[in-house]
Amino acid sequence: MGKRKRSRLPGRELYEWVQALVCSVLAVVVLFTFAVRATGVSGSSMRETLRNGDLLLVLNGWLCGDYASGDIVILRKPDFHEGNPIVKRVVAVAGQTVDIDFGDGTVYVDGVELEEPYIREPTFTDEGTVFPLTVPEGSVFVMGDNRNESDDSRNPALGPVDTRSVIGRAFLLALPGAAEETKERDWSRVGMLNRED
Repeated sequence: MGKRKRSRLPGRELYEWVQALVCSVLAVVVLFTFAVRATGVSGSSMRETLRNGDLLLVLNGWLCGDYASGDIVILRKPDFHEGNPIVKRVVAVAGQTVDIDFGDGTVYVDGVELEEPYIREPTFTDEGTVFPLTVPEGSVFVMGDNRNESDDSRNPALGPVDTRSVIGRAFLLALPGAAEETKERDWSRVGMLNRED
């Protein structure tokens, strides 16, 4: 006995295709609403790690758990930089003591000199915060990797940042910005952002 071929209803394939498309769009919307967001880098305060125009994927703050030294975070403080989001690196967390020797450009956390292969140059710029400084509970101390061209926690207007002001942790460089000199994108920079980057 031969097998009977099942006939498909007209329009069934189109319906299934539209259904898959709608489900995919909804999944992306939910993902980018509650878990991940895209954020652009503006300025040179994180150079050489990040460049002006880079596009980052950021894990929303409520999913990050505790922040750690080396994390690249996006934060917003209403009375700092007109409330615009800024990108910085966590240098110290609650309970740790930060000290900076501006003479030789060295940063210390809890008396230990930080190994910072990601910085552009040593930290010579004093923005007015008094050191040593112990980071308050529920806060982080942040600095840009381009230390002498970064407005960060060394500025008393920002100071240690309440973690509720942290939007999230950057985990992926999704799209590289164009280099200022050549106006070309370096696609080899695309990838995961680690604490050592």
